[in-house]
Amino acid sequence: MSVVDSAVERVADSPVVSRDDLPLVLVLPGLFVFLAFMLFPVLYLVYLSFTNAEPATLFQGREQWVGLANYVRVLSDGQFWNSMGVTWLFVATSVALKVLVGLGVGLVVTGKRVRGKRFMRALIIVPLGLPGIFTITIWRGIFSSAEFGLANQFLRAAGLGSVAWLSDRWMAFLAYNVTEAWLAYPFMVIITVSALQDVSEELHEAAMIDGAGFFARFLHVTLPSIKRPVLFASILTAAASFQQFLIPYVFNQGGPSRTNELLIVYGYREAFRFQKYGEGAAIMLVAVAVIGVFMMLNVKKGQLADGVDDA
Repeated sequence: MSVVDSAVERVADSPVVSRDDLPLVLVLPGLFVFLAFMLFPVLYLVYLSFTNAEPATLFQGREQWVGLANYVRVLSDGQFWNSMGVTWLFVATSVALKVLVGLGVGLVVTGKRVRGKRFMRALIIVPLGLPGIFTITIWRGIFSSAEFGLANQFLRAAGLGSVAWLSDRWMAFLAYNVTEAWLAYPFMVIITVSALQDVSEELHEAAMIDGAGFFARFLHVTLPSIKRPVLFASILTAAASFQQFLIPYVFNQGGPSRTNELLIVYGYREAFRFQKYGEGAAIMLVAVAVIGVFMMLNVKKGQLADGVDDA
């Protein structure tokens, strides 16, 4: 019997705690940590969004209640709607790129004719072990607008001119997408490979007997079989893309001229650059609400929660 099992048995045999109350007792430490580090900050954020909180008044009780004024100012700010639009465009393009990369790499490392698949799968998860800020900083150097930038060196080797990657809006946006795909592709590949391994070989064999080629089998056998896991992974990574902060901030702080300012960067700038904590809190809560609605609609539409209540 392990130490944990012995401790549980002693608690269960205690005259103070009955066996019926044991699950609650075991959950209480985790519930306390959740309340301390998750629920309280969220509730405090909600409170700040209805005040005119600034650095001089924070945690001192001197902020004044302003009601919905922060939300009105945010929703009437053109920069907010620019950030919202750029964020959704980033989510759409980055998720599409991540799904394509995940499917492509997944098909390669599960192919019957591919050698060294175990070694390749081990290499795929290497980016997961690297700190995000380190990886993003490396990619910022790759997309440097200077002549020594790796991306510009490839362009010059191909006979093309250099590109001001981080000074041009759409070139910077492309750099965001490539970096985001690199950060998330190991997760997408792991989910895709797991789904591909569960695809019935009998279905493929039956399709081959009927004369179906590779692409026909992929469209009519493989994709329907892996649709739900890939959709689930896509929803999760879409939520992560919506909350992306480090890539635009480290690359060029959402520039040039705030044109690529994703929603989280916009909220951070309003709170800490312009010291409008109330408006910053309102922006973050709007982001939380949008992400929550997005997740619920996609889970419901994709029927990803079917069968959960039957477990």
